[in-house]
Amino acid sequence: MDTLTHEADELEWKESARWVKFEEKVEEGGERWSKPHVSTLTLHSPVELRTCLQTGSILLDLEGYSLPQIVDDIVDRQIADGLIGPELREKISFVLLRKHRHQTKKPIHRSLADMANPMPPPNRSPQASHLANRSPSSAAGIHRSTEDLRSRSGSYGRLHHAQSRSMNDISDTPSTDQLKNKFMKKIPRDAEASNVLIGEVDFLDKPFVSFVRLSQATTLGGLTEVPVPTRFLFVLLGPHGKAKSYNEIGRAIATLMVDDLFSDVAYKARDRDDLIAGIDEFLDEVIVLPPGEWDPKIRIEPPKKLPSADMRKSQLNLNELGQMNGSAGGAPGGEDEEMPTPHELGEELSFTGRFCGGLWLDIKRKAPWLCSDIYDGIHIQSISAVLFIYLGCITNAITFGGLLGDATDNYQGVMESFLGTALAGTVFCVFGGQPLIILSSTGPILIFEKLLFEFSKNNGIDYMELRLWIGIHSCIQCLILVVSDASYIIKYITRFTEEGFSSLISFIFISDAIKKMMGSFKYYPINRDFKPDYVTAYKCECIAPDQVAALGLNVSAPLADDNMTLLYNLTGLDWSQLSKKECVKYGGALVGNTCKYVPDLALMSFILFFGTYSMTVSLKKFKFSRYFPTKFRSLMGDFSIIISILVFCGLDCLLGLDTPKLHVPTQIKPTRPDRGWLVMPFGKNPWWVYVASFVPALLVTILIFMDQQISAVIVNRKENKLKKGCGYHLDLFWVGVLMAACSFMGLPWYVAATVISIAHIDSLKMESESSAPGEQPQFLGVREQRLTGILVFVLTGVSIFLAPILQYIPMPVLYGVFLYMGVASLSGIQFWERIKLYLMPAKHQPDFSFLRHVPLRRVHLFTLVQIVCLTVLWILKSTVAAIIFPVMILGLMVVRKLLDFMFSQHDLAWLDDILPEKDKKKKEDDKKKKDRKKDKRAVETESDEEPKSPLPLPVKIPMMTIDPPLYTTLVCVASSTRPPASDCE
Repeated sequence: MDTLTHEADELEWKESARWVKFEEKVEEGGERWSKPHVSTLTLHSPVELRTCLQTGSILLDLEGYSLPQIVDDIVDRQIADGLIGPELREKISFVLLRKHRHQTKKPIHRSLADMANPMPPPNRSPQASHLANRSPSSAAGIHRSTEDLRSRSGSYGRLHHAQSRSMNDISDTPSTDQLKNKFMKKIPRDAEASNVLIGEVDFLDKPFVSFVRLSQATTLGGLTEVPVPTRFLFVLLGPHGKAKSYNEIGRAIATLMVDDLFSDVAYKARDRDDLIAGIDEFLDEVIVLPPGEWDPKIRIEPPKKLPSADMRKSQLNLNELGQMNGSAGGAPGGEDEEMPTPHELGEELSFTGRFCGGLWLDIKRKAPWLCSDIYDGIHIQSISAVLFIYLGCITNAITFGGLLGDATDNYQGVMESFLGTALAGTVFCVFGGQPLIILSSTGPILIFEKLLFEFSKNNGIDYMELRLWIGIHSCIQCLILVVSDASYIIKYITRFTEEGFSSLISFIFISDAIKKMMGSFKYYPINRDFKPDYVTAYKCECIAPDQVAALGLNVSAPLADDNMTLLYNLTGLDWSQLSKKECVKYGGALVGNTCKYVPDLALMSFILFFGTYSMTVSLKKFKFSRYFPTKFRSLMGDFSIIISILVFCGLDCLLGLDTPKLHVPTQIKPTRPDRGWLVMPFGKNPWWVYVASFVPALLVTILIFMDQQISAVIVNRKENKLKKGCGYHLDLFWVGVLMAACSFMGLPWYVAATVISIAHIDSLKMESESSAPGEQPQFLGVREQRLTGILVFVLTGVSIFLAPILQYIPMPVLYGVFLYMGVASLSGIQFWERIKLYLMPAKHQPDFSFLRHVPLRRVHLFTLVQIVCLTVLWILKSTVAAIIFPVMILGLMVVRKLLDFMFSQHDLAWLDDILPEKDKKKKEDDKKKKDRKKDKRAVETESDEEPKSPLPLPVKIPMMTIDPPLYTTLVCVASSTRPPASDCE
């Protein structure tokens, strides 16, 4: 928006405000743009704008190629409509063609070329630079300027196009400053400009108003701050004394032009009535802020999230009688409030009723994306995701492999865990239906392996052969589930089950990370007995073996294997000069009260552990801070985990303490020497074992099915905005096949890892790069591809060759990564937000949507049920009963079914998801309810019909809701506060 200002002896248009999405004003004192803020308009400015458009000239689809030609067409239309006299042509054209000065430019002095031109006024005096930073001049100054300029320029007579071009003070092509303006990066691609010109002149006795829409967007040279083509023009010139009113009208039209709904109307309008109707729709959504309850000087911060145009349209259609306090769309409270969007799982889980019907649809759905799944992963963000998930996977593989080796007497160990993770993960990411899912071993599988090994050992059954047949039976059962579309039952898993399962896995990650960290205090205790004042009394010395026997010390130190070569002239050694390792090597003994002293490795481990976690969280939040450019902050946020790991690995190396390090196998061979890489199916167990293994395989199948599909549902949530579809049946098919393959090779079984998969999703989230000033970057979705998963598992397989590098990574750093994974996966879970409500007073609780529609006591009751279920699952997980864990996951679905008898469907719609058959019935009831209200509204509209008026329609207030005296009072107040007339009338 440009305002006409007086600079010494000439007129010029000075940029005073701009809108991309939110308003930015020119702050004169600071010579800068203000912070973007929500436009706050006066109540009468949109109404006055409406009147201006009714009385002014409207030029739609004007063929314009230059500003002088457009100005000539505007003036001609005004004269043809009888709005101005022909004698004002030259004056209006002269004013509209004055130079435009933008905020990026300092006051411009006339160049030598301008000085050679006799038509413009003389050079600006040195004082002009000072005046350029002041607000628009007074009315007298503008009057003097206009008359002086007219007298200096001579008599123009009737201006034709060539003469008008000679008066043009604006360049026809963009200047160098416009082309180099960095503000262009903030403007969306293919954007078009709307220019608003507001000013006071002395030769008009009534406002000159014109709204222009060009047929094609045209670059009008120096008219705009950046070289963006202009599509709309709004001109308002008026007599003196109403500058503030004109300015508010200009701000009103500028605010309307960046509104999604009105801009759509402006592009499609066929006549003046369409524009008026667009303003009326805008007024229907306007919310009035009481002047005594807020400070108009406060600039309202842009919201983090804005309603979409489609949502606003749907809200406008809900009810036209009034607005509910707190809703922007005019939707009243109670039953007419829009229900939350149901958690739909899509057509991927529709029951086809055909053999392999779901599997075939999954293949058809994913096949077209195979090529894009590779090249979409070629991005710098993928590097961070690969390194992050890789470190999480190898840490999990080492931890799980160590526990599995202890549970199975090293029939399966760290080496098998590494190779199994690499094999299963790579195959799944290449051929699976949802490559964003990360496969890993889980706790229930570990419990099952431990119980199975103990059963085999106690009954004389070969463990590996029995395990092979269980894997074969489980693979067959998974394939039966695939061909029969059994994944269809996943649609009965609602948010209640999803959140219970994901919360349990997240708490397991958090507790395991803390337990491992606390274990370092056991192995490396803090030396509380050390007193610095008695340091002179502390000593540790090495004593020869014969002295140990003479002193009668109960100390023993084994010699090395080559002790025969080391027993040479031991009496000639200076035992007091030997190091600790040398003393033990040569059979000496360490005597003294500081011999068991170790540095405070536990404290250092805690610093590494908590430092890695806290730095990762801080760098993630740094992405949304106000420091440094956006690209730098985005880069720091994407690589936050890698930066934290490198920083604290460097700190550990700098201090040189012997903290526990990551140990990776260096040779490719089975952990147990007496087993090979292939398990034979026959020869070691009785024949009936091959058949009886069907029973434990059924339990494994239930575990695999529930764990895999619930994790897939969480990954495929609509909140992640996945566009390439998913493949529940295809995923289960490959999990079953890999189960059989891993069983033949004696490798662990793998299934979807919920927490690591969520971390994979978070590391690949995409946001809009160019956003309007004040607008938060919009979440665009997830970078869906197969490349990151493939690279993660290939790196896991070759980690054996990277052992010399990986051995420098302290384990506490990786425990900190585990802690971050667990905590980060809790974000966005409504269950966790409802738990925190127990600790908040009602007045300090966040404005969650479900709190608006469900009583707090019912919210607490629903949360309590979830807490009880989570506690039961946690207890089962921690005992031998963990083998029935998958059955208890099915039990959550039963509990959710019972909740239909405790809560209404309305409450469950806000706190959870409605079950499919309930959803169908509820939709029918809602449809009937809406039809009844629609009929009732039609009757009320017919009874309240009023004659048409050029002014905005008044808000209709139902008579039955207001007492007659109060209604009369409201009418009187409204009449008394109405402005006498519009400035455009």
